Amino acid sequence: MIFNEKVKIQLKDIEKGNYIKNKGILEIFENVATHHSDLVGYGPNSIKETGISWILFDWKIKVIKRPKYGQTLSINTWGRLKKKVYTYRDFEMYDEDGNLCVIGTSKWAIVNIETNKIEKITDEIYERYQLEEKDVFNVGELEKISEQEDYSKEFIYHVSRRDIDLNSHMHNLYYLDLAYEVLPEEVYKKRPFNEVRINYKKEVKLGDIVRCRYTFFNNEHIITICNNKDFSKVHALITLK
Repeated sequence: MIFNEKVKIQLKDIEKGNYIKNKGILEIFENVATHHSDLVGYGPNSIKETGISWILFDWKIKVIKRPKYGQTLSINTWGRLKKKVYTYRDFEMYDEDGNLCVIGTSKWAIVNIETNKIEKITDEIYERYQLEEKDVFNVGELEKISEQEDYSKEFIYHVSRRDIDLNSHMHNLYYLDLAYEVLPEEVYKKRPFNEVRINYKKEVKLGDIVRCRYTFFNNEHIITICNNKDFSKVHALITLK
């Protein structure tokens, strides 16, 4: 089932030139996806009843045309790819003239809120979402991002209460904020980046101290978010281009 919702670009969603920023795109996609899950009975309002919550493993978006402030957007989203413990959700963003502006995909799993363990996605859940075969990137599944050992800049961040979401982890959109903070100034000024990938590996919790490392490799800006103590635990990998 393709779920559609109309969304107006707000002031918080834009940056230079009054164009929608990447975090604004991701937030809109996230909100529309959540509304779809609420509709089929597996959204935030159903967590107490179902005992489960969706968690995010991956984001990928590509901007084709960047809408400006005040426009009313048409967002399509749908589930695809039936796997035992994870699934994908794709997105399309259209402007008021019907132009396709952004495509995106995301990878999700279900976690038991009592045990904090990933659970099998049941046939009943899949039936509620009525999966589609349409794949905006025509790739099936997303490829892994290679970890980088070398880096040219780093930034340390102490996770605080404002960062934490309903799953008691740092909210997925804030990883992009950290990535932007570690960018060299000359790179940051080149934004917006029209291709974004965020691969979540290990949750970040309240009180954690994380180290964000930047490198430029293979024509991509790559940010590694890892634990600050010995860098042995990678929390997320982000690419921008």
